[in-house]
Amino acid sequence: MDKFSFVGTSDVNAIEQLFLQYSQDANSVDASWRDFFKGFEFARTSYESDGGAIPENVTKEFKVIGLINGYRQRGHLFTKTNPVRQRRTYDPTLDIQNFGLSDKDLETVFQAGNEIGLVNAKLKDIIAHLERTYCQSIGAEYSYMREPKVVKWLQERMEKTQNTPAFNKEEKKTILKKLTQAVVFENYLHTKFVGQKRFSLEGGEALIPAISAIIWNATEYFDAKEFVLGMAHRGRLSTLVNIFRKPIRDLFSEFEGKDFEDESIDGDVKYHLGVTNKKTLKNNKELTMNLVPNPSHLETVGPIVEGIARAKIDKDYNGDNSKLIPIIVHGDAAISGQGLVYEVTQMSQLNGYSTGGTIHIVVNNQIGFTTNYLDGRSSTYCTDVAKVTLSPVLHVNADDVEAVVHAIEIALAFRMEFKRDIFIDLLGYRKYGHNEGDEPRFTQPKLYKAIAKHPNPRDLYAQKLIAEGTIDTTFLNNIIEEFKNLLEVEYELSKEVEKSKVREFMEETWQSFTRRGDDAMLISED
Repeated sequence: MDKFSFVGTSDVNAIEQLFLQYSQDANSVDASWRDFFKGFEFARTSYESDGGAIPENVTKEFKVIGLINGYRQRGHLFTKTNPVRQRRTYDPTLDIQNFGLSDKDLETVFQAGNEIGLVNAKLKDIIAHLERTYCQSIGAEYSYMREPKVVKWLQERMEKTQNTPAFNKEEKKTILKKLTQAVVFENYLHTKFVGQKRFSLEGGEALIPAISAIIWNATEYFDAKEFVLGMAHRGRLSTLVNIFRKPIRDLFSEFEGKDFEDESIDGDVKYHLGVTNKKTLKNNKELTMNLVPNPSHLETVGPIVEGIARAKIDKDYNGDNSKLIPIIVHGDAAISGQGLVYEVTQMSQLNGYSTGGTIHIVVNNQIGFTTNYLDGRSSTYCTDVAKVTLSPVLHVNADDVEAVVHAIEIALAFRMEFKRDIFIDLLGYRKYGHNEGDEPRFTQPKLYKAIAKHPNPRDLYAQKLIAEGTIDTTFLNNIIEEFKNLLEVEYELSKEVEKSKVREFMEETWQSFTRRGDDAMLISED
């Protein structure tokens, strides 16, 4: 064995800090580390006194460690996470020349590969492992976090799997079904209710299998009992139908503009109303799901989600925040542009406000109404507010639905392990204008020319599954037709509904409260 093999057996992120600590007080570090640093200093002193140099194989081991850290720290800048645009360029790149290595070293075996779980690996294999982990459909930002155990947890979680999902056939079919529901539902609304506002999720349909994955995994592996979800308009209707199981005929009735049973309700409220639903999953576990009502003020719902979650954790779960999980779905322009987000984030770890960590999902359209992201924020990412509380961020290509679900599983496990916030930046696009009544080609002609040619994520995933033999075209056509038929049945039934009905949000909570009419609220002049 190479006498310098010890170089790759430890967490190199902590070595520099330990060496500084050792330099100030040798007794402040473990005896094994004292021996390590003594040997290093002895070797360095001996070579320098002889006018020589440290052996090249040793210096290159450290250069490879520098390369590994380069990928961990900056790999997210060089990912394949944008489905419809070229990424911006950043310097310096991750080329090995920038780390003092060359193509001649590619076939050389380095012990430093142990740091990412590769024993006696060639440099080319180390690079391939790092590229697959940090520069494909998932970009990870976490190197700014200060707790070594948290950093180590994330590194091991991602590097062990190379950030590559390994779902079985049934899991892949489930993901495809949820994605198909999202795509078919939006297409159906587009053809049945032409010109009506729906704030389409098209381009970000992976949100539906993502939320579904949180619910399933949280109940199956962590015994969660309840969820509190807040979101604005984008994708809300699909979430209501495909996640919260709102009766589809009720939604269609609302599109028809029918009066409500409750005469005090007026206007276009289908994007604002909340819903509480109890559902039993395939694993026979029951859970309560709450979609919080939201006005047309984007991130206003954030603190409401946290307040409801904290109240329920204290009142219903005796302070056990593992039983309830708050989820907030953001827009990219809103999360970077509204101060409310900073306030909620900043308070997330305070004793009086903590909810045990929130899973934040950004439906990133790369555009705010008509504003290009380059003109909408100063930060590199819309999620840079996460750094306020040293929360990790996973940037994911919304076209790669398996990567999305994989990232969600990491996010959920992180939240349950460390009880703190984590952000998922779901990088997609907005197929139509802000509310289907706008023409985006007027302000973004190049982007929307690319979007018009781009296949939807369901078709991309279906092609992949067919190519690998997981499904055939018959299976795909069957699940599409099955959901279309359901929508048609519900559409016909909606015609029989005379008045729309509002289903109470958190109805059980308000049962003991008496609802007062306008007359009782007015103060008499007598």
